[in-house]
Amino acid sequence: MSSTTGVTVRGLTKTFGGAAVLDGIDLDVSPGERVVIIGPSGTGKSTLLRCLNYLDQPDAGQISIGDLTVDAARARKSDILGLRRRTGFVFQNYALFANKTALENIMEALVTVQRLPRADAVARARDVLAETGLSDKADSYPAALSGGQQQRVGIGRAMALGAGVLLFDEPTSALDPEWVGEVLDLMRRVAAQKQTLLIVTHEMQFAREIADRVLFMHSGRIVEHGTPAQIFDAPQDARLRRFLARTGVERPLTAR
Repeated sequence: MSSTTGVTVRGLTKTFGGAAVLDGIDLDVSPGERVVIIGPSGTGKSTLLRCLNYLDQPDAGQISIGDLTVDAARARKSDILGLRRRTGFVFQNYALFANKTALENIMEALVTVQRLPRADAVARARDVLAETGLSDKADSYPAALSGGQQQRVGIGRAMALGAGVLLFDEPTSALDPEWVGEVLDLMRRVAAQKQTLLIVTHEMQFAREIADRVLFMHSGRIVEHGTPAQIFDAPQDARLRRFLARTGVERPLTAR
């Protein structure tokens, strides 16, 4: 996988029903950097990721991934396809094709988006299944897999594309507790390859462990960012301190 791809975002905005979900986001992610995004529900975290590869179309702003810059005001289909080729997306609800096996789910984008010959796609998909510890599940359909196994297939599908940036949208939120560990372990292995990662998660200990930098979002804006130690041990913004207190990371604020 490529680790030389950075991300730059300028003035990214998105509204739903007249409400600003993203309110002028500026963001720089260095090649190989692991950035974790935290914050309360409804603050635009998932929308930010979805806009980066145009699963949601932003209203305004510029997105640069590697050597491609796309302006929301005049994005062409070729630009959007270019963004998607440079990113792999891992959904919180797996988003696997129910009528395809684990192998076929991983192959799908290799054949339809990257236009790989079928034999090459099969070989790549089998390699990825081995990396995710699912070689014995190649011919299994999603209904026969546990939640953790389904999400590992979803991660494998993103890995298979060889994209410069991987986007994880709360990858453990739909999992039963017993399956969370195996998915986080796989993400740790991906992170160890110095892949550029943007991860939305509610797993605070995992964020502290894996991130080079943590962003805290509130009301569609990046309110505070810093190293895990800065964010979790010395938060500056009162909204961040309250959020951490609710998650049990930091003691509640005392009255002054």
